[in-house]
Amino acid sequence: MVDLSGSGAVSPGHARQGQGCGNNGKKTSKKSRTKRGKRGRRRRNKKNNRNNKTPPPYFPPEAEEGNIEYKLKLVNPTQYRFEHLATQLKWRLQEGRGEAVYQIGVEDNGLLVGLTEADMRASLKTLKRMAEKVGADITLLREREVDYDLDRNTRKIAEVLVRKVPDDQQFLDLRVAVLGNVDSGKSTLLGVLTQGELDNGRGRARLNLFRHLHEIQTGRTSSISFEILGFNSKGEVVNYSESRTAEEICESSSKMITFIDLAGHHKYLKTTIFGLTSYCPDFAMLVVSANTGIAGTTREHLGLAMALKVPIFIVVSKVDLCSRGTVDRTVRQLERVLKQPGCNKVPMVISNPDDAVTAAQQFTQSECITPIFTLSSVSGESLDLLKVFLNILPPLSNSKEQEELMQQLTEFQVDEIYSVPDVGTVVGGTLYSGVCREGERLVVGPTDEGRFLRLKVGSIQRNRSACRVLRAGQAATLALGNFDRSLLRKGMVMVSPKMNPTICCQFEAAIVLLFHAKTFRRGSQVTVHVGNVRQTATVECLHGKEELRTGERAVVRFRFIKHPEYLRLGAKLLFREGVTKGIGHVARLLPPSQNHDQNQNHDQNL
Repeated sequence: MVDLSGSGAVSPGHARQGQGCGNNGKKTSKKSRTKRGKRGRRRRNKKNNRNNKTPPPYFPPEAEEGNIEYKLKLVNPTQYRFEHLATQLKWRLQEGRGEAVYQIGVEDNGLLVGLTEADMRASLKTLKRMAEKVGADITLLREREVDYDLDRNTRKIAEVLVRKVPDDQQFLDLRVAVLGNVDSGKSTLLGVLTQGELDNGRGRARLNLFRHLHEIQTGRTSSISFEILGFNSKGEVVNYSESRTAEEICESSSKMITFIDLAGHHKYLKTTIFGLTSYCPDFAMLVVSANTGIAGTTREHLGLAMALKVPIFIVVSKVDLCSRGTVDRTVRQLERVLKQPGCNKVPMVISNPDDAVTAAQQFTQSECITPIFTLSSVSGESLDLLKVFLNILPPLSNSKEQEELMQQLTEFQVDEIYSVPDVGTVVGGTLYSGVCREGERLVVGPTDEGRFLRLKVGSIQRNRSACRVLRAGQAATLALGNFDRSLLRKGMVMVSPKMNPTICCQFEAAIVLLFHAKTFRRGSQVTVHVGNVRQTATVECLHGKEELRTGERAVVRFRFIKHPEYLRLGAKLLFREGVTKGIGHVARLLPPSQNHDQNQNHDQNL
């Protein structure tokens, strides 16, 4: 029963008879079959080895702009070459606003070639000479072995942080908003970071941060407070541990982290939102207690930071109070929330200094990365990892964007108002654009009647130390002398007289309704947050719709119920009322004259 097709296949009954027969009917010896099998196995193994060979590791190709520079090696450069390298370092430092990262042993296309021990030492020595020439210091962040080819000797690549004090003595300043549920350990963590002493387990570290007696009595933050943590040019922590004043910390630091401590209790939510919208934080730190997990306002604070597009990293505190299993359960809970469709984040648990360096660099490059730290303010466990992360964390804006903002006319947001003995009226806030100098004449407003009043800036203080010039993006307090404090309020702006600022009582915004128990319609009243502006507004009309439900979008016209405000087109908007929440941006401003005409037409239509 041989198959007539000539394929050589045999029926099961004749399998033994056909054994050893080829297609042409010739018998094949056992020895030749063995040789063929060995050759086939060798060919397959060779092919598998080729497929399994680890390809050379790569970084992304070097960018012409930015503060990251790749160098294959810097061994004994000529004087001309050295001058060129120093100029290049100066450019990278300018791009990073005083910080640059050098990858030694990496080609311009991103290939990790690596260097021998001798070449690496010589390259680091040359880089140190370059840094000294431009007035900077270098810090070796990490060394890694490159062993993708087994036949080659082990080579290393080095990652080096170069940092200098900018030429005008203005340190690099990053603002970090601190969020989290009540009793999660926010103020205690800040006290430990800024005072340099661990907590005693009963809240001793947080006492210096509180501003009111009732905060000390209850242990709960109800106002916005600011604390500073400095890093010098070598990456060492500069804080109050050696009884320094704030002025000494500023003088010794090349980089400053300003923590904005916000309230965690739900009844102080409006204060927390004001801190997020008004103080323009660069980053947000969400503190979660390991023993309670995601509770209370944690989800709400996470949602607020994401709605305002503030990059966020997470700190799981109080790990000394619970078992390892409880900490892991809290971390898994956070990972589930971050991976949900509404967040679409990639959680990255930080367990060693190498992870902290990687997270700091990827955090600003990718919106998805969310580092997670697990630490204790009592035992100090993993506290150093957070400090490494904060030390390397680069600014969000580069020097070009900063220069463009500084070229614009002066605009200062008024967030706080004080009366200081022997000084007079003092306002605190953030310079949104332009440059502000001592003795400069500005106008402040709008008042309840919609006017702007002239004033003169006296002295300027930044982080509690005197400052002659304030640049865009920096927070400071300005002394206004004997200017009448009763004429000022939070939400005002101080602008250049050349700006001719426009004010509005009504404006239109493109919004999305995040949540509403019923329907959102004309006549609804909500509290609107736009930058440092916080005021109740009435919904005048919804364009193209009668009402709005959860998840729907529309262009809505709002009217402030008390007094006119100064708004910018395109500014982020957040509104709330009870459980009602929505976000959007300002799409159109309606001048007061147009508001009056539209109100008359509206009344006639009624």
